Amino acid sequence: MNPYPRPMGKLIGELSKLPGIGPKTARRLSFYILGQSKNEVKTLADALLEARDKINYCSICNHLTEGELCSFCESDERNLSEICVVESPRDVVAMEKTGEYNGLYHVLHGAISPMDGIGPDEIKVRSLIPRLESGEVEEVIVATDPNAEGDATAMYLARLIKPLGVKVTRIAHGIPVGGDLEYADEVTLSKALEGRREL
Repeated sequence: MNPYPRPMGKLIGELSKLPGIGPKTARRLSFYILGQSKNEVKTLADALLEARDKINYCSICNHLTEGELCSFCESDERNLSEICVVESPRDVVAMEKTGEYNGLYHVLHGAISPMDGIGPDEIKVRSLIPRLESGEVEEVIVATDPNAEGDATAMYLARLIKPLGVKVTRIAHGIPVGGDLEYADEVTLSKALEGRREL
């Protein structure tokens, strides 16, 4: 016998579909939402609908935006000679949190994964090339995930971009700050050795 009324069961089911939300968290969120005033729930529902209706992708870099261009592509203060290529808009947010990067971005919306049937045509690779042909971009920094798909994407991008005379670099991988060598796996350690630099 279902312990929840049908509308609550439906709410739990829908919340469970969200990434990172399991059944227990969905139940906890459902009880929280039901404990809020009708006005607070309406505000949440309105925010969800507004975000879904008004957010689209920048016509230049594919990052999230409310207008035609994102804030990075519109800015006069960004370094136009660098483009950092990332897999998702979440990666742009992560890069910006460092406060170390001031160039432009290009969001691929995925990575090459032949096992999953995802090739270069299924991600936003082709729209990067016209951005490099102006001669203004001197370096493309590939910041894809340090896994097989990210590495395959990085290699593909390097082969595609190098003939254009643009420098292609890859962010370093390796031991995280505060990590212990004894707990690092062999692949992480080998990447750390490859990415070493002179002191």
